[in-house]
Amino acid sequence: MASSSGSGSGSGCSGSLSAATAAGTEEELRALMEQRRAKRMLSNRESARRSRMRKQRHLDELTTQAAHLRRENAHVATALGLTTQGLLAVDAENAVLRTQAAELAARLGSLNDILACMNTNAAAAVGAVAVSVSLTAAAAASSDPYLAFDGATALDDLLRSCPENMYQLC
Repeated sequence: MASSSGSGSGSGCSGSLSAATAAGTEEELRALMEQRRAKRMLSNRESARRSRMRKQRHLDELTTQAAHLRRENAHVATALGLTTQGLLAVDAENAVLRTQAAELAARLGSLNDILACMNTNAAAAVGAVAVSVSLTAAAAASSDPYLAFDGATALDDLLRSCPENMYQLC
């Protein structure tokens, strides 16, 4: 049995060495894992810090952009207000010009009616004067004082003999 115990004790030493080696390896493994975990934690902290910095930069950029857009919006609103005021002024001026154009068109129509009336009256007057002249010539030939031509009274008589509505536009 001694031999079995000898081989047992030889195995025991070899087992102890193996166990010690395994324990040393296990401890080294734990140390290595601990080192990796510490390194990972440090890396994560650093990554989180960079992420916070990126977020802060992004927030700062957005704040700056918002302020810029607010200023630009105010400028656009001011320009829009000025443009609207200009539009209202132009609309008012257009309304005045349209009214003036309508008034001028009405005046032009009235003047055209007056000219037509005058042309009609002139033609009638020329015809009446011609008749008067021929009557005067006949009267002068007969030497009757009542048939003598008086141009002013003959024309007045002619104008009075025209219908009343003929001279309303004149």
